[in-house]
Amino acid sequence: AMIVAGMGFRKGADLAALQAAFLAAGGARAVALATAEDKAQAAVFVQFAALCGLPVHAISATDLAAQATPTQSARVAALYGTGSLAEAAALAAVGPGARLLRARVQSQDGMATAALAERSVR
Repeated sequence: AMIVAGMGFRKGADLAALQAAFLAAGGARAVALATAEDKAQAAVFVQFAALCGLPVHAISATDLAAQATPTQSARVAALYGTGSLAEAAALAAVGPGARLLRARVQSQDGMATAALAERSVR
């Protein structure tokens, strides 16, 4: 199955936070990463993607806002028009028929989030 790990993170998040959220979400199963276009350029994310050795889907604001997510964060909604950046990025990257494996998880320091989505087999 195509499983994508959607990632969200705050300014100031370090590599350890991204790794913690990714692993807690079960990221070892992912074949690609996804995040918002503006965050895909962040040095910490570029470094993280290189360490994972995974391709990155940079998701446009329009595509993020089109995703309905089980997690609702007012801060993320104000920035991206969706409830969870990690969940929305994963769903958008997988495309039609995408489903979340579970709601997003946070790193212990709360600086990064991750969620896995896959294409549901019809």
